[in-house]
Amino acid sequence: MKKIEAVIRHYKLEDVKNALTNAKVDGMTVTEVRGFGRQRGHKEMYRGAEYTVDFLPKVKLEVVVPDTMVTEAVETIMRVARTGQIGDGKIFITDLAEVIRIRTGETGESAL
Repeated sequence: MKKIEAVIRHYKLEDVKNALTNAKVDGMTVTEVRGFGRQRGHKEMYRGAEYTVDFLPKVKLEVVVPDTMVTEAVETIMRVARTGQIGDGKIFITDLAEVIRIRTGETGESAL
């Protein structure tokens, strides 16, 4: 099993969610986050003064999938979330040692 974490633009969330649902990915966790990558934020004007916005608002989407679905899930996120501009986000993939469903005690892929 793998955990896929994708940091994407806010306005792409609904499209990514729908595409993952169509790809048979069950369940996801979404968190509003702030951060920066290579773009290092941007400058804005407020009441005539220029200031730098270091941390940009993003959305972190987390899904857990069986090993057989990783490629499809990642390709789906990349295809739907991509705008071709700086700040499209990142995808992180990590191995999961175990998953346990609290309600039933099921473990492994059956707990997904």
